[in-house]
Amino acid sequence: MKTKNDYQILGIMSGTSLDGVDLALCKFSKNKKWEYEILKTKTILYSKDWKARLNYLHQKSNEEIAKTNYEYGKYLGTLILKFKKEYNLSFDYIASHGHTIFHQPENNLTLQIGCGETISESTEITTINNFRNLDISLGGQGAPLVPIGDLHLFTEYKYCLNLGGFSNISIKEKGEIIAFDICPVNIVLNQLSRDLYFEFDKNGGLAKDGNLIPELLNKLNKLDYYKQKPPKSLAREWMEKSINPLLKSKQRTEDILHTLCEHIAIQISHHLIDGKALFTGGGVFNTYLMGRIKHFSKSEIIVPSKEIIEFKESLIFAFLGVLRLRNEINCLKSVTGARKDNCGGIIHTYS
Repeated sequence: MKTKNDYQILGIMSGTSLDGVDLALCKFSKNKKWEYEILKTKTILYSKDWKARLNYLHQKSNEEIAKTNYEYGKYLGTLILKFKKEYNLSFDYIASHGHTIFHQPENNLTLQIGCGETISESTEITTINNFRNLDISLGGQGAPLVPIGDLHLFTEYKYCLNLGGFSNISIKEKGEIIAFDICPVNIVLNQLSRDLYFEFDKNGGLAKDGNLIPELLNKLNKLDYYKQKPPKSLAREWMEKSINPLLKSKQRTEDILHTLCEHIAIQISHHLIDGKALFTGGGVFNTYLMGRIKHFSKSEIIVPSKEIIEFKESLIFAFLGVLRLRNEINCLKSVTGARKDNCGGIIHTYS
């Protein structure tokens, strides 16, 4: 911390799509309002071993989960030190989201692995992690957490949408903000693409070559989750229970992908009725999907720089870390449904 209102902090994010670890070194300054600068970024793809290990960890024993929590923390520490050395960087803090293994707020359960104490000890840098648990204990969803960044850092947009493993949205109106998960995106599109031996559907080409399955589209659009009012959030557990059974058919995978893109676009369009909408996340590079979203939506769709598309979540988790260091609100009850606004995150001070 160079001055009271000047912070240099590394934000780390691993999404449900298992694309890799996003690192974003950010600078935050507060005068009348918060300002940010992204100084350096890098995405480190998971090895086949780590991808498989994280993908199936929820099926393992408590002992294996605890062991992986520690080893994943060591792994993140190694990535951070390599990033720091490669670009000759210096920073005061690390804010790590970790990788979600369980998210069941209805059962007072959420787990993002990547031991913060281990990261701090291995890097010799104060680390903030475990951003969701406090909100869960206060009766909230523990998600989404990004809206506090949308509120303070991206003030010019009425809507901020992220197309990651799931689609989530922040809606700002009259100085207030609400946010929630809309529907699954890359977590299910990538899963189907792997059936065709692709890691993902590049530019949506597979989906574009498919045909609509009206019966499947109707079933998807009638899922109970879409009738619920926010606060609400989605996780892998919901997808496995509600989406996957609908996809076990003899239809061509390309047709299922096509139908899912239509479903995603329709669900997102229900919320884009005016104003400007900022789109970020890996799903933005799916040009076919973005075309369908633009077809159904009434808002002006804004696609920012590649850096913001790919690293907005890492940027905002760095910001959440700054707010935690200042003991200021970084989680909003209007978003999560908690009993009160709160300041989540555990600070692991290197000594």
